This record gives sequence, structure tokens and C-alpha cells, in this order.
Amino acid sequence: MSNIKDLTVAQLKRAVEIMEEIESLQSQLDSLGGGRRGRPPGGRGRKRRMSAAGRARIAAAAKARWARYRRGAGKARPAKAAKRKRFSAAARARLSAAAKARWAKAKAAGKSTL
Repeated sequence: MSNIKDLTVAQLKRAVEIMEEIESLQSQLDSLGGGRRGRPPGGRGRKRRMSAAGRARIAAAAKARWARYRRGAGKARPAKAAKRKRFSAAARARLSAAAKARWAKAKAAGKSTL
């Protein structure tokens, strides 16, 4: 199908007419009871039921997945679950001094970014 921008006014009017005709036919089909796709006419249809054993298997698998997730399962643990590593005051001072030295060197070289 061509781009809608390339259509003439007459072609656009014809497209609107066709769409209206489709909607009319769809409403007629719906009134006959054939409009509900995938469901039998005249009701909600039968619900799918799962056995208690099936639900238990799914619940057990979900619990096992969460247990692996909480253990880490060989992957890096998410930041929220891991304990925060805290630096001592001396370590923070060394890091701060190193950062200040880097910035001083960059500014001496005339840079505004590292």
C-alpha cells in the first residue's frame, strides 16, 4: 500500500467509504453473534482450571527462583541486596586527595574536564 501522504482526495474519500462499509458489516456480524472471536456465542465460555498439583509445582518453582536470586546464584548481586561497603575516614581522605590532585593537574593543563 502506498503512503497515505501520496493519496489524492478522491482516493482518501474512497478509503473512508470502504472503512465505513467494513464497520457496518462488522456490526451486522456482531449482531448475529459471530462477532466474539475465540469465545462461544451466548456466554463467557468455560474458564481454564488448574489442578492443585499444578499450582503447587508453579509455586515451588517460583520459591526456588527467589531463593537462587537471594543467594546470588553465581551472579553479581544487585546493589540493594548487597551490603554497602563503607570506607574509613583515612581511605576517604586519600581518595579525596587523589581527586584534588587530578583536578589540579587538569586545570594546570588548561582543561575544564578530566
